[in-house]
Amino acid sequence: MSYLYYWPRFLVLCTFVASGAVVHFRGRVRHKLSRQLLDHSTIMAPYNALMYLFSAVPNKPFVEMKHFPALQPLQENWEMIRDEAMRLFDEGYIRAAAKYNDLGFNSFFRTGRRRFYLKWYGDFLPSAETLCPKTAKLLASIPSVNAAMFALLPPGARLVAHRDPFAGSLRYHLGLSTPNSEACRIVVDGQLYYWKDGEPVVFDETYIHRAENQTDQQRLILFCDVERPLSNRVMGWINRTLGHGMVRAAATQNVEGEKVGVLNKLFGYVYQFRLVGKRIKAWNRTAYYVLKWALLGSVAYAVFLRV
Repeated sequence: MSYLYYWPRFLVLCTFVASGAVVHFRGRVRHKLSRQLLDHSTIMAPYNALMYLFSAVPNKPFVEMKHFPALQPLQENWEMIRDEAMRLFDEGYIRAAAKYNDLGFNSFFRTGRRRFYLKWYGDFLPSAETLCPKTAKLLASIPSVNAAMFALLPPGARLVAHRDPFAGSLRYHLGLSTPNSEACRIVVDGQLYYWKDGEPVVFDETYIHRAENQTDQQRLILFCDVERPLSNRVMGWINRTLGHGMVRAAATQNVEGEKVGVLNKLFGYVYQFRLVGKRIKAWNRTAYYVLKWALLGSVAYAVFLRV
C-alpha cells in the first residue's frame, strides 16, 4: 500500500529533477543552483523540455530570421509601427503597470522598463485597437504572433539576468527608435546583440539573458512572442491549447477596465506576502533565508513525503 502511494509522487519528482537539470545545464550561462531551484523556469521545466525536444528550429540562443518568413511584413512596415509607437510614447501610454497586476514583468519596472500591450495570447487589448489600429491590424494578419507590446528601455535602465519561463514561444524584437549602439544591448547566453532601427532579431528567451541601455537615448522596440515551430503536430496542438491557456492567465491591462488574467489577480494578493518578506530580509537576512527554506521544505514534505 505504501509503495503504491509513493510511486506516483516519486515519478513526478524524478520528472522535475531530470527536466530541471536540462534547463539548468542548457547553454553556457547558468544561475546559481540555489536560484535555479526556486526559479519559475524550474516549475515549467517538464513542459519546456518537451518543447526543446520537438523544436523544428535550432535550439540555440539566437535563431535566424529565415525560419520565420511570416514575420517579414513587420520589418517591411517598421516605420508605420514606429510612428504609432512614438505617438503612444508622446501621449504617455507606454508606462509601468499602475498596480501589482503584471506578474511577468513586475520586477523590471523598478529598473526602468516600460510597456504598452498590443496582444496577449489570443486577444487584442481594446486600448491597442483604438490607439494603434494599423499595427494591431498588421499583427492580426500574422497568426504565429501570440503576444505583442511596445517595450521601452530608457537611458541608464537595465534588466537583470533571468530566464523567461515558457518555451512554447520565441522572442522577436524589432528596433523602432533605438540608440543604434553597442552600449544599448541584450546578451543572450553570453552572446551580444544591439538593437538597430528597422532590424529584427529572434532569440530563445529561456536562455539566461540580460539587457541594458548605457546611452543617453531611449530604446523603443516592438516586442513579440512568436509560436515556436514544432516538428510534431500533437505537440503543436498541446502548445496551442495547454501552453497558451497557461500564459493567457497572465493577461494584464494598459488602462483601467481592461481584462486581467487570473494569475495576475492572484499575484496582486500574493505580492503582499512578498513585501513582508522584503521587510524581514532588510531587517535580518539570516532570518529571512531560514524562514524561506523552512517554508519550502515544509511544502516539499507535504507534497512528496507526507502520508
